[in-house]
Amino acid sequence: MSRKVRTGWRVGRVLGLLLVCLGGYGVARLFGPGHWWKRTFLRTAGRIFGLDLRIEGTPVSRNVLLVANHVSWLDILAIGGAAGARFVSKAEVADWPVISLIARIGDTVLVERQSKRAVRGQADQLSAALIEGRPVVLFPEGTTGDGRTLLPFRPALLATVTPPPPGVVVQPVAIDYGDATTDIAWPDGESMGANAARVIGRPGRIRATIRFLPPLPPIDDRKALAAAAQAAIAEALSRA
Repeated sequence: MSRKVRTGWRVGRVLGLLLVCLGGYGVARLFGPGHWWKRTFLRTAGRIFGLDLRIEGTPVSRNVLLVANHVSWLDILAIGGAAGARFVSKAEVADWPVISLIARIGDTVLVERQSKRAVRGQADQLSAALIEGRPVVLFPEGTTGDGRTLLPFRPALLATVTPPPPGVVVQPVAIDYGDATTDIAWPDGESMGANAARVIGRPGRIRATIRFLPPLPPIDDRKALAAAAQAAIAEALSRA
């Protein structure tokens, strides 16, 4: 099967899946929040795009900020399918085709990372999402890279959980794509369209391991929290 045919086949299947899940979500919303349908879409779309998901460790199911390394837009499908979580992402994502759709389905909390005036409102938005109960995922690297190098964790948004609100914990998560990491990573300078086409058209399966590490103890300093989360994830990836 050629790359173009494979890409069209996968995209078509995901669009069909989307229609089914939107219908199911619409009905489910009459009786509750309908989160199951969102998680089902993310998990199944991940499989269609080639992900073979493997879970290690025990995810905290409620009132948790999941702090993860960031390799690819596939991370949203992988963690969203595994934990049914919401995400924190930069506001520009709302303008990206395909990725913006995935972000909306995942109830992404969009933030203006370059706007100091918006920091307070964003912190309140993140706090509300955490208190709501569903897991929230933050990628503190702030961007993707070559997939092999763990970029410095930015502590700004971690101010919301230093100290954490009552009952909220911080759990590091290591995302590992094994031998496929370099192939599916989204390096600086590559456009969203080019990366999506390259990843979706890639032959073969992608083994994605999501390692839920032990929650961190309460830490009052956001820089110390960022350093502790980064060290835990770096150690987990080094053992892979």
